[in-house]
Amino acid sequence: MVAVSGCLAGLKCRYDGRSKARIVVKEAAIVALCPEQLGGLPTPRLRAHFVGGTGEEVIAGTARVVNALGEDVTAAYLRGARETVAICKRLHIRKAYLKEKSPSCGVRFVTVDGKLTRGMGVAAAMLRKARVRLVSVP
Repeated sequence: MVAVSGCLAGLKCRYDGRSKARIVVKEAAIVALCPEQLGGLPTPRLRAHFVGGTGEEVIAGTARVVNALGEDVTAAYLRGARETVAICKRLHIRKAYLKEKSPSCGVRFVTVDGKLTRGMGVAAAMLRKARVRLVSVP
């Protein structure tokens, strides 16, 4: 069993209420997860980005996630990441296909202070700490 960002699996859970259905996993059964929805954020919702660092710094408490109005949504991103990790642990999931550039799921790139930056989203960083193998999907 593998985890897949919900939007990649065809769920209309992106911030704009759409999906990014791009992935077909043939190796295992999939569990589609949206950390942002698991954190309590609505769909659709305002686009969000990092201020002061990436998901790893958010986990460390030195950066924040804010939406397009400048509202701090860090707590929801942390809650969603924790729920995502908990589900993966309960289901013994060791691999996750995640949507690149997402403040939750980005594996290699995220937006920090308005610039595309090398780094991870909040859920991706927590999953990596939990030893889940991450696969970046554009």
